[in-house]
Amino acid sequence: MKDQASLELGAESVAAAAETAQAEPVSWKDFVQLAKPGIIFSNLITAFGGFWVASKWNIDWALMIYTLIGTALVMGGGCVLNNYLDRDLDIKMARTQNRPTASGKISAQTVLWYGITLSIAGVALLWFGANSIAAMLGLIGLFLYVWVYTAWFKRTSVWNTFVGSFSGAMPPVIGYCAVHPNPDTGALLLFLIMFLWQPPHFWALAIRRMEDYRNAGYPMLPVVKGTYQTKISMIRYVVLLVPVSMLLSVYGYAGQIYFYASAVMGLYWAYLCIKGFKAEDEELWAKKTFIYSINYLTLLFIIMVINTPHIG
Repeated sequence: MKDQASLELGAESVAAAAETAQAEPVSWKDFVQLAKPGIIFSNLITAFGGFWVASKWNIDWALMIYTLIGTALVMGGGCVLNNYLDRDLDIKMARTQNRPTASGKISAQTVLWYGITLSIAGVALLWFGANSIAAMLGLIGLFLYVWVYTAWFKRTSVWNTFVGSFSGAMPPVIGYCAVHPNPDTGALLLFLIMFLWQPPHFWALAIRRMEDYRNAGYPMLPVVKGTYQTKISMIRYVVLLVPVSMLLSVYGYAGQIYFYASAVMGLYWAYLCIKGFKAEDEELWAKKTFIYSINYLTLLFIIMVINTPHIG
């Protein structure tokens, strides 16, 4: 009876929040929120890094601006469409129930066309402002994120995070291929760095918000397999990430400072993951690990840019 009462109280709170949201006027900030600016910003850092590594300090500034704006629009469109497709489950999660889509503040049709418009504008800008390869990579990433990850795997399979990592690894490759349309070892290494970074990053969040995901019905790894197995999986990816990130220097795309920094930061992340097995407060550990993963990626790409060899 107590659990039933809690559920009813929670449902009433959600309904009240939805009524409040619908009563408030829609503002431009709501549309910005739909595009998830935090995700766009962090991924633009990697797109910028990929562009800079390919340019080797010989920067075509107009091309860089077109590439970054186009990439941002594609990512924003994908995030908006993600919100559109997830609106029925977002209302069940404390972290997402106040999104304009979940609360009903903005109509679903408006959100759908907003997402489509941003996506088309982004792909078009990459096509005409950069090149067809960058545009195709943007389109592939968009398709994988919206239809394969959000509409399919996120709701049905514990492999959802793995599948989502393919689309999440596209931004630095788009930046790189805007300069070098023919993908090479540098593009592959940038892809692998982002691909290996994402699962342990997101699983830390999933552990922290595990009950939220459980209530919404998402088959996240910690929900299905438990936190112990999730921590094992996190270590596997981080341990692989360390040598892969260092290869960028080995193959001459970054300098020695980056080589040692990537090793130290990666090994420290692995150390944090190992500490998770003895964490007394698992949620606190997951929060710290999640925050570190964001700082790791940001600092890694900043050092990558600074320590990119100059063109001879």
